[in-house]
Amino acid sequence: MSASDKNILFIFPGQGSQYPGIGSDLFEEYATARAVYDQAGEVLGYDIAELSFRDPDDQVNLTRFTQPVLLTHSIACLQVFRDLTDDKLKPALAAGHSLGEYSALVAAGVLSFESALSLVQQRGELMGTYGEGEMSAFPLNVDAIKPIAESHYCAIAGCNLPEQTVIGGRPEDLEKVEQAVLEQFERARPTRLKTEGAFHTYYMVEAARNYRAVLETAEFAGSDTGVLSNFTGKVHDSDPAAIRAGLFFQLFHPVLWHANMQTAFEQGMDLVVEFGGGIGPADDPGGKRPNLQGMIKRILRASGHAAEYKAVINGATMAASADFVNQD
Repeated sequence: MSASDKNILFIFPGQGSQYPGIGSDLFEEYATARAVYDQAGEVLGYDIAELSFRDPDDQVNLTRFTQPVLLTHSIACLQVFRDLTDDKLKPALAAGHSLGEYSALVAAGVLSFESALSLVQQRGELMGTYGEGEMSAFPLNVDAIKPIAESHYCAIAGCNLPEQTVIGGRPEDLEKVEQAVLEQFERARPTRLKTEGAFHTYYMVEAARNYRAVLETAEFAGSDTGVLSNFTGKVHDSDPAAIRAGLFFQLFHPVLWHANMQTAFEQGMDLVVEFGGGIGPADDPGGKRPNLQGMIKRILRASGHAAEYKAVINGATMAASADFVNQD
């Protein structure tokens, strides 16, 4: 079976996958990537290439800038990949973790890149302005961590895996949760995340209230590619009003990533391609590894499903994945 004959899932990482110099290697090598960054700069009203590659004012980790930076990088990866593979791979489904849901909507053709940029620019500004708190990931299932979190005014922010749950709250409350967890589960060491607030919890309600009017201005198109909803864990309804509502509720409800992947694999996805972001050496775009791969492989092992995995996050993985497709 060739790659183009498979049931394909495109996935996109969310906030926290940014790094110094993100996208610089693609920008230097591919005209298509430069066109994406030029287009983004026109929509946003500032030089997003300069911000992404050099970050002279140390702004990339501010939510209002992180979100456009990551969306632009993801779509640059996607567009270059489409060029290199003659657009042979057509996804049956697309999914994105948190912010990555907007990249998935663009990949599916439900949102234009320009509309998505405008949305995430305002979304990031609102989340930075009205949000507060921090986030921490625990190697525990949601039933184990939820009563501890809620006893200290923290809330579930994400269900990434059966044994990995993210919570959000004020720093002093998170510290109490972390201490209580270590007393009760000695090996369940938490990991603080690189975010500017307690995203996907009640701390984002005011941001969501203001974002609702922004969502009403966006146009959503029909598509043959389904997009998974972080809010429901299922495929978005095709009705634009339902998509807007899902994106609204996503701001202050947990990201149901594990449920998204269960839905995808139940629908027979057997090739997963991840676009954008990266983890690894701080100043080496070429040495990055994909953000979501570890979670996907753990979900596959636990579920018994079989699927191939490809990363498209920098120049090295771009060329390797293009060869993989074109050799079929």
